[in-house]
Amino acid sequence: MKQEVLGINGLGRIAKLSIWQQVGRKRFSHIVVNIGRDVGSGLEDVAKFIEKDSTYGTIHNYLFGYKAERIIQELDEKSGSMSINGTRVTILRETRNPKEIPWKSFGVDVVVESTGKFTDPTLEPDAPGGALRGHLAAGARKVIVSAPFKIKNKALPVPEDAVTTVLGINDGDYDPSKHKVISNASCTTNCLAHMIKPLLDYFGAQKILTASMATVHAVTGSQLVLDRAPKAAVTDLRRNRSVFNNIILTTTGAAKALALVIPEMKRIGFIAESVRVPTNTGSLIILVLDVHADPNSEPVNREKVNQIYQQAAERDKKGYLRYSAQQNVSCDIIGHPLAAAIIEGKETHTRTASISFDLKHLAGYNDQIGASLGTSVIDIPVTKIVVYGWYDNEMGGYTNMLAERTISVADTLR
Repeated sequence: MKQEVLGINGLGRIAKLSIWQQVGRKRFSHIVVNIGRDVGSGLEDVAKFIEKDSTYGTIHNYLFGYKAERIIQELDEKSGSMSINGTRVTILRETRNPKEIPWKSFGVDVVVESTGKFTDPTLEPDAPGGALRGHLAAGARKVIVSAPFKIKNKALPVPEDAVTTVLGINDGDYDPSKHKVISNASCTTNCLAHMIKPLLDYFGAQKILTASMATVHAVTGSQLVLDRAPKAAVTDLRRNRSVFNNIILTTTGAAKALALVIPEMKRIGFIAESVRVPTNTGSLIILVLDVHADPNSEPVNREKVNQIYQQAAERDKKGYLRYSAQQNVSCDIIGHPLAAAIIEGKETHTRTASISFDLKHLAGYNDQIGASLGTSVIDIPVTKIVVYGWYDNEMGGYTNMLAERTISVADTLR
């Protein structure tokens, strides 16, 4: 049987925790991690970085409990290899350009691109500074990006061999015979998609009048520890402020990515906002929808909305969507449960009211219409729904979903 080898480009937060996820699952017998530079004084320092984490503790305690002993062994400085929980892990430190990484010589078929730098699926492999497709040129058959695609040339469409997927939402959009580059979207999009889908399935897109979300998001590695003068041409000065001392308004591409995985959202006016807060992980989406309340249908209240989510969670055998009747804080969802979204049922709220609308503002209105109705003003019952959804934007949510996606793609190559 062929030895199955996984490639990971980068060793930041997502890459490190992806190693934790994969050595726990033991799906791949060999993981090749490309850092592209020297780390510390040698391989032992790389091993210590992988082993210990300020948020999740040590890898052995995370996987096997407080009595567990070290599972990183057999370090070989010359070959750059080590054993982690019985899985061989090789560290590459020579090049940062994807097309120059020796994936082929290691037998790597699937690469997880996690640097955050190579996200444009339209660039050719030999683009200056490197490109996402360089992994394919270097021998990989599939590349999974741990971020949304970002196409620099806005006039270009997403290539036909590229697709964005969220597990449990649009798995079927991935065609193994066609797609070579797969975006796993963002942590926020993974959570949002699982929050919006049950309501969309129940009400239908035609009844959802508007929708918006705000994510209260933990800090990420792109932010600064202390204030720093911005680089030339930078327009968002808040990104250069200290993450320790501030709540920072920022942006999110979740609305755009959501339409890629749930096309029905394109007809719904949707706004997505993001606020960064000084916590190391554990984030929250506040989802707000205005739904047409049909007076002839079952009332839409808090109990009904929670029932929709409870039933959706019960149908979700993979556990990507969870429902909680507890009173949670962000620390409660760090690491466990392994879910894209955890609905905080106690904080679900609804409010139904009527909106008066004058039909005279509609194109094509005439007095005959008003005469037939007896009035030009009609009342439209609308229910506002507010739902809170937790997600561990690192281990429990995103890298769990990324690991599942990586394995499912690898399974199509067998």
